[in-house]
Order: sequence, then C-alpha cells, then structure tokens
Amino acid sequence: LVLSLAWLGPALGGEDKDEELIEEEEKEKEEDEVLSDEIKEEDNVLVLHEHNFARALSEHQLLLVEFYAPWCGHCQRLAPAFAQAATELRNGSSPARLGKVDATAQTALATEFGITSYPTLKLFRDGNRTHPLEYTGHMDSQGILRWMQRRAGPSATLLQDTDTIAAFINSQDLVAIGFFKDLKGESAQAFFEVAAEMVDLMFGVAEAPELFQAYGLSDDTVCLFKKFDERQTNFPVDPARGLDTAELRRLLHVHSLQLVMEFTSETSNQIFSAKIPHHMLLFLNKSSPEQLSLRDSFRAAAGDFRGEVLFVVVDVTGHGADVLPFFGMTAADAPTMRLVKMKNNRKYQMEQDNFSDSAIRTFIQAVLDGKVKPHLLSAEPPEDWDTQPVKVLVGKTFEQVAFDETKNVFVKFYAPWCPHCQAMAATWEELAERYKDREDIVIAKMDSTANELENITIHGYPTLHYFPAGPGRKMVEYKGTRDVETFSKFLENGGTLPEEPP
Repeated sequence: LVLSLAWLGPALGGEDKDEELIEEEEKEKEEDEVLSDEIKEEDNVLVLHEHNFARALSEHQLLLVEFYAPWCGHCQRLAPAFAQAATELRNGSSPARLGKVDATAQTALATEFGITSYPTLKLFRDGNRTHPLEYTGHMDSQGILRWMQRRAGPSATLLQDTDTIAAFINSQDLVAIGFFKDLKGESAQAFFEVAAEMVDLMFGVAEAPELFQAYGLSDDTVCLFKKFDERQTNFPVDPARGLDTAELRRLLHVHSLQLVMEFTSETSNQIFSAKIPHHMLLFLNKSSPEQLSLRDSFRAAAGDFRGEVLFVVVDVTGHGADVLPFFGMTAADAPTMRLVKMKNNRKYQMEQDNFSDSAIRTFIQAVLDGKVKPHLLSAEPPEDWDTQPVKVLVGKTFEQVAFDETKNVFVKFYAPWCPHCQAMAATWEELAERYKDREDIVIAKMDSTANELENITIHGYPTLHYFPAGPGRKMVEYKGTRDVETFSKFLENGGTLPEEPP
C-alpha cells in the first residue's frame, strides 16, 4: 500500500499540475487577445477598446465613434441605423468609418473623452484624439451618412458658370451659396465649416466675377435662394470682422423657415425646434373665407420680427385642434391670437382681438418690452375644494391659500396623465389624512395643465413645493424621498429634512 501510494501521489500531482498549466495558458491566451490591437468588426462597425483605439485612429482619416452602454435603450435603438450608415460608407469607398466603444467596460476611454451619457458620438479626424468633434446630426442612418459625407468631401459644390449655378439653385427649394473672391481666404473657410455642419441644407460656392455680377453682388456675400417668400436673401460678409460662423448658422436657420408657418404634422417639428424665442399664433377656421383673409395682415406684420418672433397659423379644425386645451381654448374661440414665450410657456393675449398689421405689431412690441401681463389659465374651483383632506387649488385660489401667513402649505403640482403623479396619489392622500386635523398644515394639489401661476413655472411632474407660514411669500422645493414618513419629517421639521446621524 505504501509503495502504491508513493507511485500514485506524484502521478495525481502531475495531472493537477498539467490542468493548472492548461488553464494558465488559456488565460494568458485570452489576455493576449484582449491586449492585441487587432480591430474586429460587427456589421461593418469597428469594435474598439483601449488597446486598439490608437491603431483605429491612425488607419482611418475620419472615424465617428459611438460610446454606448449595452443596457441603454437609446443605444439599442440607434444600433441598426448606425450599422446601416457604416455599411453604406464602406460600400461607397468613403474614407470615413464608424466605430463603437462599450463605455461601461472601457472606463479609461470613457474618462479620457468625458463620456457622461449614452449614446455619445464623437468624430476623430486625422488621428487627433485630443480634440474630437461632437456629433450634431440626426440620430438615423441617413442623418449619420449625410453628416459624415459632408466631412469626408467638399462641404460645398464649386459652381463655375451661370448655367451650373442656375441649375443648382433650381434643384432644391432652399440652397445657400457663398460668393467669395478668394476661396482660400478665412471667410470662405468659415463658410465651408458651416456647410459641413448644416447637413440638411445644400451649399454651393462661387468665385467667378461674372457670377457676382449676375446676382447683383460686389463683395463677399452668402446668399440664401428659396422657392418661397423672397427669392434671394443676402448676408454680406463684414470686411473687418470676416464671417462669424455662429451668426451665419443662426441667419440661415431663421431665414430657412417660411415667414409665416402653418402648424401641421409635417411642420410641427420645425416649429418647435426653431429656437426662436417667441411664437405668435393666429388661430382660425380654414373653412371660413372671412377668417382665412386675416392671414394677409398677419403676414404683413411678420417681417418686422423675423428671428425674434415666429408667426404660425393654427387651423382649429385641423391639426391645431390638439393644442387648443393647452391654451384653454375651443374651436369656437377662433379667430384669436396668442403670443407665447417659449422659455417658460407664458402666454399673452390682446385685450381685444384687432387683426390689423399695425395692431399686431404694437401688441408684440409691448410684450417684448415687458408692458403686458401674461394671460394665465385657471380652472373654476370645485365647490368642495376644501372639504377633503387634500385641498384642490386652481389658479384663482392659489395665492390666498399658499401664501396664507397662518398656514404651512404643502402643494403637489401634477398632470392628470402623468404616471408618476398617479402612482404618488395614494401616498399624498395618506399624508393629508394624517394632517387633516392640524390647523397650521395644509396638504394641497393643483393640476398644472389647467392652471398657471405668474411667478412659478413647473418644469416636471409631480413637483412639490412647500410654502411656510409667516410673511415674505417664501417657497421651498421638496427634493427628498417621496413617502409618507419622509414627508412627515419634512413638515414636522419646519420645511427642511432633519440631518440623519451617520
């Protein structure tokens, strides 16, 4: 037995050692694969990590990289469009390629490039990794493709004679052409930069003297040609300051919109993304010839406020019917006008609708000068608004309840359709039941879709504000945990949450 064990022991030990060696070799092989700078592809998208990133930059003149998280829904929706754009770029022999980085696994890269949200897309040019360009195009395959093509090739088409330039202008509803005496000068280069950015607009460039003359120009000028409103809009280049790219983008964006827009399913996205601070709305019934005629004076007033106020016609019997509740209106209120400040949704109404162009100009200027008070929506207070534990506030009653100097008032601002508000309703009722016998504490709610307040803007639902007793019209936003016990601690502690012991 002893002899047998003497032979068996080393043999067993040898087998264990062999298994360990195999496992170690496999582990080293895996590590070698991870450390390799080999670049693999998935659906023509380069799969990048910290060990092959530098190689990818050196091999590809233009590389758009998506930093993603595997669990991110937005990333998952983008993936097929990203792959399609990658395939089209590769099949088209473009110098541009697309790559992706799992930012949750490649933390060093995520840190290096300041990735804080997903997906984030960055463009790397000529191997430079210190100054990547943020992606600003649409998140769909054609948007990615156009954005990359503008950067891979000339961003503006060179137009050399009158026939070519005329054909270019007629090819689209909207084109921008830069007329420059020196295409290598700073102003022309700034124009090319804008052209690379604004991929939804066709850009051309011209330097021939006869083309300047053909379009009534003598100095460097950017012209916007369109098949609506005025045919040609000129933006002269300041000889001293040169071409300001930010200002040119703004001007092209503003003047690309029709002077008076009609609110439809096709134009709604343009209207809301226009980044024009005020919207002047004419609500009318298009089936009424008399009301349709009001568009003439509305258009006559629009030119004075271009870029500052966007003029929009809303058909109350068409697509515009859906927005009437937002203004507390019905179709029977047409024709009427409202001016909206987009930053806070404040609405302004003329004291008496006067549809002349001079009256419209006067009204708009008075709003811009701060001389008109906003028109605030308010529902009628329910007869039993204060009989239940949760008091029901409306715009008309808010001030007298919330700023009652003898009460501490805790208000939930909600939207009836909001699922978060619906989920919190029972908790709010329970809190109100707990304090229903306290004379100094009021638990209330207000439907912010039907009621507006002059000095309080609600940006999300539900929003909770506490109005403490005493003078001074104070207001405290509640940002703690939303459960009955934490709410109670907040109320008992006078509108602040007590510090918890460590």
